[in-house]
Amino acid sequence: MRYIWLIPLLLGIGAAINGLVGIRYFSRKTAGLVACATMTMAPRPRRSWRSGSCSGCRPTPRAFDVVIAQWIPTIPLQTHDRLHRAFQVPWGFRLDPLSGMMLLVVTGIGTLIHVYSTAYMADEPRAGVARFFCYLNLFCFFMLTLVLGDNFLVMFVGWEGVGLCSYLLIGYWYEKKSASDAGKKAFITNRIGDWGFILGVFLIFYAFGTLDFRAVQNAAATMPVETAHFGDAVARSACCCSSARPARARRFRCYVWLPDAMEGPTPVSALIHAATMVTAGVYMVGRNAVLFLARADGDGRSSPSSAC
Repeated sequence: MRYIWLIPLLLGIGAAINGLVGIRYFSRKTAGLVACATMTMAPRPRRSWRSGSCSGCRPTPRAFDVVIAQWIPTIPLQTHDRLHRAFQVPWGFRLDPLSGMMLLVVTGIGTLIHVYSTAYMADEPRAGVARFFCYLNLFCFFMLTLVLGDNFLVMFVGWEGVGLCSYLLIGYWYEKKSASDAGKKAFITNRIGDWGFILGVFLIFYAFGTLDFRAVQNAAATMPVETAHFGDAVARSACCCSSARPARARRFRCYVWLPDAMEGPTPVSALIHAATMVTAGVYMVGRNAVLFLARADGDGRSSPSSAC
């Protein structure tokens, strides 16, 4: 489990190979083979880990954290309690049952879609096929970064990368005006929704002094229920984060990009709209469920059902 970082890295390598070399030199079959091979080689969680434990076996850990590097160095910042805390963000990944389930969805369905695309794109120009598979691998790279990130900023990088790849894939036939306009509409709609994400990240750090998922969840779970104003701050943070979810999950008022997104190739619809990207908002809610449950009523009692 120390090599969790290899899971998205393999897909990033596949995208780089097709994007830098394949467009010039690869045949259609070679480009498809590179993309499918990187998706197939992406490791999955072991069965013994997914099942938790077995009779006669020692219990296995349910979560694994790997820090690759220090991304943002230590910066002194002030939080709501007037304490000066060190703001630092490592580039790390976390594999637990929730991210493991999403990992299986992205790699499993993504592999099937990559294989199907080799036949679907058989009549496209050679360079166009390599470009298409570069976009597919890049999308899966950012999607895995989203679900494996161990803090809000790493998740945000994957979130924005997924939005960028959706623009590239929907507007794949960019010479056709309708496809180009559809890609722009999807990109702009997602950016409108993403402002809430980054605002929620700021408010969460202001309230808790950290962006690590585990630290935020532990702090929110132990929050005294009598501090109603603090519970409201947590609820506002959760609401701000969830305001980015409707754009991904095709909710009301944010669905306008979806009909035009059918201008892209059929595998794009299968990968983005039916399988992975639209579940990113659901994953965000599941990952931050403790924030939604931390809202307090006006009389100070904890009320999970009042989550925004």
